[in-house]
Amino acid sequence: MDVKILKGANIKLKGVADRVYGNIQNSTLYAIKPSDFHLVVPKMVVKIGDIVAAGDVLFYDKNNDLIKFTSPVSGVVDNIVRGDKRKILEIVVESDLEIKYKEFEKRNLVSLNREVIINDLLLSGLWPLIRQRPFGTIANPNDVPKSIFISGFDSSPLAPDNDFIFHGDTELFQLGLDIITQLSPGTTHLNLDGNSNAAKCFSGAKGVQINNIYGPHPAGNVGVQIHHIDPINKGDIVWCLNPQDVISIARFFKDGKYDASKIIVLTGSKIKKTRYYRVLQGMSVKDLVKDNLIDGEKRFISGNVLTGTRIKEDGYIGFYDFQVSVIPEGDYNEFLGWLLPGLSKYSLSRTFFSWLSTKKEYELDSNTHGEERAFVMTGQYEQYMPIDVFPVQLIKAILIEDIELMENLGIYEVHPEDFALCEFACTSKVPVQSIIQRGLDIIKKECS
Repeated sequence: MDVKILKGANIKLKGVADRVYGNIQNSTLYAIKPSDFHLVVPKMVVKIGDIVAAGDVLFYDKNNDLIKFTSPVSGVVDNIVRGDKRKILEIVVESDLEIKYKEFEKRNLVSLNREVIINDLLLSGLWPLIRQRPFGTIANPNDVPKSIFISGFDSSPLAPDNDFIFHGDTELFQLGLDIITQLSPGTTHLNLDGNSNAAKCFSGAKGVQINNIYGPHPAGNVGVQIHHIDPINKGDIVWCLNPQDVISIARFFKDGKYDASKIIVLTGSKIKKTRYYRVLQGMSVKDLVKDNLIDGEKRFISGNVLTGTRIKEDGYIGFYDFQVSVIPEGDYNEFLGWLLPGLSKYSLSRTFFSWLSTKKEYELDSNTHGEERAFVMTGQYEQYMPIDVFPVQLIKAILIEDIELMENLGIYEVHPEDFALCEFACTSKVPVQSIIQRGLDIIKKECS
């Protein structure tokens, strides 16, 4: 199936990663952050000083004790960082020099069934890799999704190149697909970038429906793909995974151990050498960027610049992130900012003459160039929203907490990341993504 996305925009930034793998030493500290798992209330199983193996349970979801979260490394629980009201922010593990793995039962891959797969994924801590739409939360193992979606490419700024990452992983990726397809009686969709030549493991995948997606960002967002291929109505459930999650699941069933390794890309205009790295989940960013930073004030982001999470230089890579972006900090005021010609400034509109340079790469910082102001109707959102909803009306329905109106305006089809471009372009500087998340939380609470 071919899908053409007309609305959106590709933001060209400096700091694209070279198609080269870099070597780094393993970090001594790794962390799991409960905040990565939306609406999960952690219930601790370990305490400071406990010895754990890779795959041992650190905490589980208080609302659903079947969903467990396990250590990516073996070692000693070094710290449990708490915030306001003793909210758990991080569980930090000091790693052994040589990782010791908890042993899980090795299954006969030929005789696997849905019940066994789900049970093993829950025990190993791999289940949180599977998320659901609507709401963007960890999938409920008791649900049966109507379909499963895997986006084989990422269209966000400075995103990793999956065709490069997955070169040579054909057999392992196919094993993962064979396992994943048993979780739903419906179709498993593998969506590829129609504008490039996909890696063999993608283009030759069996047992799935391959869809070619054409168009600018957010064409790579799984929510956009679901909308155009198998739309979500009230009561529908769709599960989604990242391609590297498929590999992680395949490795677990093949080797019988929780291997938390993944490939991430280090990008951004404040990085000297942008590279791809194989790391373990939850690695300290400080060790990743060591001796590789350009001088100046910097902002560290786990994820991409549109939807990622701001972290400190000694913070940790997010559970769902395959990218670390380092860009200039934007803590400055600019005199007569928008009145100047701005030949070197980036703009989605034609405010500056820079729109004439379509191939130029820009060094953008975190400055918002203005504060939040009156929410006006500009027609901007509609240019960057390839989902068939009325974005401004939906946002206003959320602000007044009109549940019926939210449902009628398509709240079940959207996710905060689908509005990231709208937030970037917004003249009013409205925090659109957080508003959408608030609306989804309201609807989920109402449905529970």
